[in-house]
Amino acid sequence: MDVHGTVAEGFEPVKQAFAANFALLGERGAAVAVYRDGHKVVDLWAGAKDVDGRADGAPWERGTAQIVRSATKGVAAAALLLLHQRGELDLDAPVGTYWPEYKAAGKEHTLVRHLLAHRAGIPVLDRPLTPAEAADPDLGAAAVAAQTPVWEPGTDHGYHAQTYSWLTGELVRRVTGRPVGDWIADEITGPVGADLWLGLPESEHARVGRVGPVQAPETAGTLKTRPKRAVAEAYADPDSLTRRAFAAITPLPDENDPAYRAAALPASNGIATADGLARVYASLIGDVDGGTRLFTPQTTELARTERSAGPDRVLVVGTRFGLGHMLHGSASPLLTPGSFGHPGRGGALAFADPETAVSFGYVTNGFHKSVTADPRAQALVRALRTALA
Repeated sequence: MDVHGTVAEGFEPVKQAFAANFALLGERGAAVAVYRDGHKVVDLWAGAKDVDGRADGAPWERGTAQIVRSATKGVAAAALLLLHQRGELDLDAPVGTYWPEYKAAGKEHTLVRHLLAHRAGIPVLDRPLTPAEAADPDLGAAAVAAQTPVWEPGTDHGYHAQTYSWLTGELVRRVTGRPVGDWIADEITGPVGADLWLGLPESEHARVGRVGPVQAPETAGTLKTRPKRAVAEAYADPDSLTRRAFAAITPLPDENDPAYRAAALPASNGIATADGLARVYASLIGDVDGGTRLFTPQTTELARTERSAGPDRVLVVGTRFGLGHMLHGSASPLLTPGSFGHPGRGGALAFADPETAVSFGYVTNGFHKSVTADPRAQALVRALRTALA
């Protein structure tokens, strides 16, 4: 496999691990980018643009983008933290302060911080939405506003796999009066110069490859690819919170459908380059190429301060969350204990690490069954640790 791009001196282990992902871990097409002190030190891509592409098909190129699933959640969380930083959103206020309809069904005491940290108790919908309904922000917001919590808000945590879209998206819209995808484009990705879209414009369609499932090798990396019995049982049980949370959109959307890609679902359908993800996170911890820093140091600390930890009522395993970002832990290992970011189910990963002044973005067109710790992404993170040692 020919690997294209560049690495700065000292970051060669990342290139070696990236090439090994194709040789050993079933990679089809992917890219990885790393910034340090606001400057790009790794920019690599290889393979086919489409997961099902033939050897003579379109290659992955500089600027190829892919859907990054739940890695989008970290960008949605950054939007709400920016609004807090600007004094437009009080994290300790009830959600109903900004969104009166949300007070229904026992949710009047749900705070904004509960919503961000997966403590709102609304990971499921009693009536799942179809993909077409899910793409309508009004229908999605009405569904979560009417939903009764499955636990008392603020008392426990569980991953809001799909409902995070309407919880965060509607809160941005209520506070700013603008659709969440437009706000992120104007206030985050535009100022930073990041190739990342929530609601893919037609002008960018040609850059985006087809995604799909791929089989991970049985011995992929050092992570176990077979889940624990309790996790497997939770995913197999149609009545479990796990299955119901991921099934809040039923049937599963076609992620290659232009209509789905044009929707703005902050939990699941952001489209980005690896550089776009890494560049956004670089802006959360410092200046990027001498330009815009989005988060103040105080907001950076807020992003990586633990708000939820322990057994996750949806994912079953132990998870750690700040105010929307996943934190380093056994379920989702990042670079150091101080890192914050978010994986995308089956592949993508993005994070920032203030201690090393590093940000990281990885995207792929082939999705494994992993949820929070993909073996290919983890191989790259281990290599990055080696490079920084």
